[in-house]
Amino acid sequence: MPNMDPKKHEMPVQAPDVRNKNFDEVALGYTYEVAVEEAQRCLNCKNRPCVEGCPVAIRIPDFIARVAEGDIEGAFDVLNESTSLPAVCGRVCPQETQCEERCVRGIKGESVGIGRLERFVADYHRENNTKKPAMPEPNGHKVAIIGAGPSGLTAAGDLAKLGYKVTVYEALHVAGGVLSYGIPEFRLPKAIVNQEVQNLIDIGVDIETNMVMGKVLTIDELFEMGNEAIFVGSGAGLPRFMNIPGESLNGVYSANEFLTRINLMKAYQPDSKTPIQHAKKTVVVGGGNVAMDAARSAMRLGSDEVYIVYRRGMEELPARNEEIEHAEEEGIIFKTLHNPVEILGDENGNVRGIRCIKMELGEPDESGRRRPIEVPGSEFEIDCDSVIMAIGTSPNPLISSTTPGLDTNKRGCLITKDDSGLTTRDGVYAGGDAVTGAATVILAMGAGKSAAAAIDEYIKGK
Repeated sequence: MPNMDPKKHEMPVQAPDVRNKNFDEVALGYTYEVAVEEAQRCLNCKNRPCVEGCPVAIRIPDFIARVAEGDIEGAFDVLNESTSLPAVCGRVCPQETQCEERCVRGIKGESVGIGRLERFVADYHRENNTKKPAMPEPNGHKVAIIGAGPSGLTAAGDLAKLGYKVTVYEALHVAGGVLSYGIPEFRLPKAIVNQEVQNLIDIGVDIETNMVMGKVLTIDELFEMGNEAIFVGSGAGLPRFMNIPGESLNGVYSANEFLTRINLMKAYQPDSKTPIQHAKKTVVVGGGNVAMDAARSAMRLGSDEVYIVYRRGMEELPARNEEIEHAEEEGIIFKTLHNPVEILGDENGNVRGIRCIKMELGEPDESGRRRPIEVPGSEFEIDCDSVIMAIGTSPNPLISSTTPGLDTNKRGCLITKDDSGLTTRDGVYAGGDAVTGAATVILAMGAGKSAAAAIDEYIKGK
């Protein structure tokens, strides 16, 4: 009989007044006993609605059933069929709007903790399994992947399992993409990312770092090297700004720069060689997960006050509910229905404050959300010595500008013809943020998975 408790088991976490002063992981994970009990809440539905909500189509009831039986390695084997990054997905995937939203247990109670169980299984395997995975049988074909982020790593893993010789070219000095430079240690420990990458290396994936594609090599040159298809998963790392006065002042960061210095270059460590401002008062502009990451990181660096300034209301915040709740618990101050109009500087060119205007919500715009409208005469100032812009990113144009026949839209995103990720250039596929603009890790993984299947069919067809 299934466990009919209407509530999912709580995730143990560090206390807010402790965790907001360190970069250790906030969520502590299920124990074996709790994981088995939570797995026993699954009804193992015949129509499996949770699977329909998963962008990488994990056989969710099957892996959970094995956890319920205490067969954790068997559960990992099921996960490994569909995802190359289970420990990552279990931590940062928005399950509440995907698989868990479809869970039947959520109709009269809380859904099964699918993400928490995925994390548990991946962590258990990493901590207890000592065997390296079997090397797939080579099929004699070569594929190149541009970008070692979630989309590129997923495509690489799926193709390697099919026997392809896969080489991933990464612009930075470590693999992982946004998993390494964007998401903070307290949400996604880098040791976890490194292990997931090592798992791919163990099945034959080659990863070459410090390879800025479009500069070091072009797509045409990759074809000349014997690659029969190429997947572009280069992400969207070009930060956006508001083009308001004062954005060039000392103390103004893009969220990308701020988080990269912290996550990739360990600016929070006393012996770090990268400079970063330890501001007393920080304002973060934006309302997504990146804004939450930047605000929570600023507090951990020592800011006494950290503000989130967002032009819509609390209900419209695009960040995950869990991240918003954690930020509130840690003392982040939310200034919703406000929008910056100017960053103020002192006589030395340093930030001394930010001028905002109050907003109200009008009729829905083309996105379906109510349009924010300025309230005349409502301007006010917030004292601060640092401003972080977290209002989105765009793809870097370097690859498209050096590849004839590779078309982009007006936002600089690569154009794909269908769900396979096929671009306007024969043999070149793309997915993730390079196509959609900044989105979620799991959607990027889903795109990498679809492209890998399409590349396999394309090469077989040749």
